[in-house]
Amino acid sequence: MIQYKETKLDNGMQIIVNEDAMTELVTVNLLYKVGSKNENEEHTGFAHLFEHLMFSGSENFPDFDNLINSIGGESNAFTTCDITNFYCTVPSLYLGTILRIEADRMRNLIIDEEHLSVQKKVVTEEFKQRYLNQPYGDLYKLMRELSYKQHPYKWQTIGKDISHIESADLDIVRAFYKKYYNPANSVLAISGNVRAEEVFSLCQSIFNFDNRGIKTIDYKDEPLQTKDRFISVERDVPAGVIIMTFPMCERVNPEFYTFDLLSDILSNGKSSRLYDSLVRNKQVFTGIDAVVSGDDDKGLFMIVAKCTDGLDMKTGEEMIWQELNNLISNPPSEREFQKVKNKNRANATFNNIKIADKALNLAYYAHLDMLERINTEKDYYAKVTVNDLTKLAQRIFFTNKHNTLYYTAKK
Repeated sequence: MIQYKETKLDNGMQIIVNEDAMTELVTVNLLYKVGSKNENEEHTGFAHLFEHLMFSGSENFPDFDNLINSIGGESNAFTTCDITNFYCTVPSLYLGTILRIEADRMRNLIIDEEHLSVQKKVVTEEFKQRYLNQPYGDLYKLMRELSYKQHPYKWQTIGKDISHIESADLDIVRAFYKKYYNPANSVLAISGNVRAEEVFSLCQSIFNFDNRGIKTIDYKDEPLQTKDRFISVERDVPAGVIIMTFPMCERVNPEFYTFDLLSDILSNGKSSRLYDSLVRNKQVFTGIDAVVSGDDDKGLFMIVAKCTDGLDMKTGEEMIWQELNNLISNPPSEREFQKVKNKNRANATFNNIKIADKALNLAYYAHLDMLERINTEKDYYAKVTVNDLTKLAQRIFFTNKHNTLYYTAKK
């Protein structure tokens, strides 16, 4: 059970504090409700660009990294389709310093030609190394473009095209910053050796500035898929990959828990259905995973299979379908299902022990507007039945509304 206190400033900033006297450290986690889905399709990659820009300096703290290192801290960030998240762990006596840094980055980030040019080069080099010049680099790009036709989940957080970052100008970048990086579009979560009321008072004085942005939802929902989609590509890679995607619900939907447990039954551990049959026994694949995207909006249930050398793609796909059929005709026993639930519960417990994890999870659940579920989500998983699982499998696996990608190795 995570104990927490929360408040909201007049400018809309939500603040959550977890007091943990067992440590001398504190983690400050600042989540911005902006991800790649908030970008203009002609100017993608901006949320990820700002993940880098926020470390390049602000008016009152021009050298972020050296300052954090000098006080014995660690910091980093990540970007998803839905959020951009910054976190920093320092000795608790430096809490005020970190809060002032975050406020300055939110209010006075340096965005000029010099800083923008440097970070554009960093991001474009990352784009080249990870997505253009790397084996399997375009695998998930193709998967997204196949699975989405309107929703901005159809491009990756790195961006749709490298030219979007290369051609980004100051006016567009500054406008993006002004719109999304502001108090009302953020959640601040703090975990560590602190006192909540003292933190609230400190935040009131440090973040007491007006909200500049306008919260808008400016993207299209994905229309209901009505037919299967398929593509096959050939690449210079060591082994082929089969990806199958099925539309699923949004993260806040109670049915998410059934999807999540379904993925665990299929591929969580060496005794799971897909791994036991297709990797260990039949040796059709060298690895196979069933995963949920867990996106804010309607996402994807994905099966990703790494093929053995020489495997015919069609044969591999048919064998996956055999296992999905088998799940429906031979549902998991209560013992098999309870084993998966127990593992899920244990993972949830372990993921809420470290202060960095608690701060992140508090911010994330608050962002989803379901903060209370950080302690009660286990009850949602517990309510899922084998019958729920079977009905879901029958509905999503056999309605001719899925997508299949053959990523074939050149011979």
